[in-house]
Amino acid sequence: MCGIVGYVGRAPVVEALLDALGRLEYRGYDSAGVAVLNSQGLEVRKRVGKIRELAATLRRRPITGHLGVGHSRWATHGEPTERNAHPHVDCTGKLAVVHNGIIENYGPLKERLIAKGHKFASQTDTEVIVHLVEEFAKRHPIPEAFRLALKELRGSYAVCLIAEQDAKRLFGAKNGSPLIVGIGQHESFFASDVPAILSRTRRVVYLNDLEVVELTAEGPKLTTLEGKPVRRNPTTVDWDITAARKGGYPHFMLKEIHEQPEAIEQTLFNRLDPAKGRIVFDRRSKRFLDGLSPSEQFIIIACGTAYHAGLVGEYMLEELARVPVDVDLASEFRYRGASLNRHTTVIAVTQSGETADTLAGIRLAKAQGAKVLAVCNVMGSSIAREADAVLYTHAGPEIAVASTKAYTSQVTALALLTLYLAKQRRHVPPAQWRKLVDGLASLPRLIDQALASEPAVKAIAAKYAAARNFYYLGRRYNFPSALEGALKLKEVCPVIHAEGYAAGEMKHGPISLIRKGWPVVFVATASPVYEKVISNIEEVRARKGECIVIASEGDAAIKRHADSLITVPRTEEFLSPVVVAVPLQLFAYYVADANGADIDQPPNLAKSVTVE
Repeated sequence: MCGIVGYVGRAPVVEALLDALGRLEYRGYDSAGVAVLNSQGLEVRKRVGKIRELAATLRRRPITGHLGVGHSRWATHGEPTERNAHPHVDCTGKLAVVHNGIIENYGPLKERLIAKGHKFASQTDTEVIVHLVEEFAKRHPIPEAFRLALKELRGSYAVCLIAEQDAKRLFGAKNGSPLIVGIGQHESFFASDVPAILSRTRRVVYLNDLEVVELTAEGPKLTTLEGKPVRRNPTTVDWDITAARKGGYPHFMLKEIHEQPEAIEQTLFNRLDPAKGRIVFDRRSKRFLDGLSPSEQFIIIACGTAYHAGLVGEYMLEELARVPVDVDLASEFRYRGASLNRHTTVIAVTQSGETADTLAGIRLAKAQGAKVLAVCNVMGSSIAREADAVLYTHAGPEIAVASTKAYTSQVTALALLTLYLAKQRRHVPPAQWRKLVDGLASLPRLIDQALASEPAVKAIAAKYAAARNFYYLGRRYNFPSALEGALKLKEVCPVIHAEGYAAGEMKHGPISLIRKGWPVVFVATASPVYEKVISNIEEVRARKGECIVIASEGDAAIKRHADSLITVPRTEEFLSPVVVAVPLQLFAYYVADANGADIDQPPNLAKSVTVE
């Protein structure tokens, strides 16, 4: 992984490929390359480092043509070197592939191909694909050789092939890793994600697993892996490229933090009617939710930031809707031997809808007869297509690797779900339910108010930017906030180690590390456990730790407990994780900025983790 692009058309191919790769930089990568077919044959250029370094190489050694593929690689098999960078070519130099995913059986395939005389140039699993195509092309035309090679693969892939023997077409296929087709005016595209192609077209075909594409300038021809024709109309993407630009902000992360009032408003739009005290879902989702059993068991699966949103959802659903909920890391869910049945609903929380572990989890759930509800930001994504129902967050494109508005929109969507089930099951008195609905309706305004803390947060971040260890502590709904705050800081500022804990666990080990000046971020907003959090703060202060406290506006008493204080608007406790997310995100951003970090593209991280 991480970014795939392909182009066939009338425009200069290198310009089209570099533009598309540049729009995928947010996914994270460590090398990049292109392969172009022209009258000279197949020409390849690769570089370790940023796209700009590849562009500089192409200026020194230009390539012309109208057909090509490109890739930005995040190293999995093999170090980030030029030799391991994509594209990879066969022994003849007439075939090249780019690939995202992991080929699990590449070892035996490689041994078999070496025995047949093939010479490998890299340490990657990807290279076996192009040699397999080369082997089958000795007896079959390229389209058939490509399909036969794909049938040999076990694992996940999005792969694009360019072949000197077939100079007017690109070939692509997908299984468990995202790949889309863009259709323009006398030009067509492959890409791993929509932003890559939005400067040229908004007409997109989303591929399903085990589908193969032959792509010409006039559009795609889709088949199954067996060669059976597939018909699918293009979808028009409902946002344009301006949504993926920085808009005057120095980083996408800061822009997306400031977009949260609008993103949450979009999550609530057409679903929340506070005037009538109603929550309304689309027909498919309503039918799904209304059909759940009174004894339904819920399991939330997710990874990373989405997992923290799921933990908040667990507190909401159990307290307000009175439904039993388990929350699992999707990467562990598959392997813990969970027993599922038709009275189990798996809620898959995902920004991209392509997270490999989460996708595998929902497939396991469906195989055991469970139902799947997705909370997802990307229409047409794999998880959205395979789920029985989807609550789209409508947060818009999120470019920075560290998730901000996707997280708060996920929590908001889970709040909508919670209140819908709470009313349906009559677990909340009408007056309380109405109060909760009014609180949810006010959330965009409260987030806007929380953004006013930015100058104070920036000053506090400057005060602690030289620290190299942080704790984050919270209780109840804000235990997940502590986890998320710590994750944000270590994601965007990798010179810092940060850990989040339930505040009550502090005395069970972590407190042994507290020394004079050790910064601890506390979430101490109004809640039934407020006094207990104050006690935890005093435990840290007794050991000379520095307490950075996020508290509710109007809390005069908290000042004597805090070395540094950040206030946020008061809200219903179940919504407080959304409000406190804002200063936590801003703190991580400004600490990272003070340390000169690559905030939007942290090293070793990818936006969409499409391998296990």
